[in-house]
Amino acid sequence: MSLAKNVFGEDLAVCSADPLTGFFRTGKCETCGDDHGMHTVCAVMTAEFLQFSKRAGNDLSTPVPEYRFPGLKDGDRWCLCLPRWLEALDAGMAPKLALRSTHISAIEHISMEILLEYAVDADGYVLPIPDDED
Repeated sequence: MSLAKNVFGEDLAVCSADPLTGFFRTGKCETCGDDHGMHTVCAVMTAEFLQFSKRAGNDLSTPVPEYRFPGLKDGDRWCLCLPRWLEALDAGMAPKLALRSTHISAIEHISMEILLEYAVDADGYVLPIPDDED
């Protein structure tokens, strides 16, 4: 049983079991101190993003059987390294995110407004209105 939370403070949902993703290959975007890539955002792959990532030096579309990596295709969900997603955001190539499967630590690096803009599963979520104290 995972105690990890998503960006909404709920239990972290599975990002993908097929292909099996996550730093620990549990299907969840869980993390720990050894996860230097911060595989915390559950991204929905697009052909454009996969090409961008390959050009940036991280080929996610070619299978690597010795690491049990099938290669990703358009529509697959994958626990992506947070810095790669931010790089793609800056380049206008960021894929959508499954926020119920995105680790809560992502909000330390990406604003909730941006997360919601890229969300595929935030129906009904409304940002809290800050208290205006005069």
